Amino acid sequence: MRARNGVARKRRVKKLLKAAKGYRAAKSTNYRQAKQTVQRAGRYGFIDRRRKKREYRSLWILRINAAVRAAGITYSKFISGLHKAGVVIDRRQLSELAINDASAFQALVETARKAS
Repeated sequence: MRARNGVARKRRVKKLLKAAKGYRAAKSTNYRQAKQTVQRAGRYGFIDRRRKKREYRSLWILRINAAVRAAGITYSKFISGLHKAGVVIDRRQLSELAINDASAFQALVETARKAS
C-alpha cells in the first residue's frame, strides 16, 4: 500500500483556511487563492509593524513642534537645547508632557532655551 500525505495535508489546509477566515469570496474558501492572500497579508503585516513605529515618531514630533512653537522656540532649537542641557527624555514622553502637563513642558522649554 502506498503511503500518502492525507492527514498532514488536511491539517495544513485547515490551518491555512482558518488564517484566511473573514476574507471575501473565494479567498476564504479556495486553497490556492487563500494561500496567496494569507502570504500577502503576512508581508504587509511585517512591513507595517515597522512603518507604525515611524508614523508614531512623526506624530510625536508634530505634537512637540506645535507645543514649542506656541512657547516661542523652534523644534530643532528645543531638541538641541535639551541635548546640551543633558536632559535625556524621548519624544514620546515629550509629546505626552506637551499634551497633559503644560507647566512641566514649559519648564523643559526654559531649560532648552537657557542651554542653547
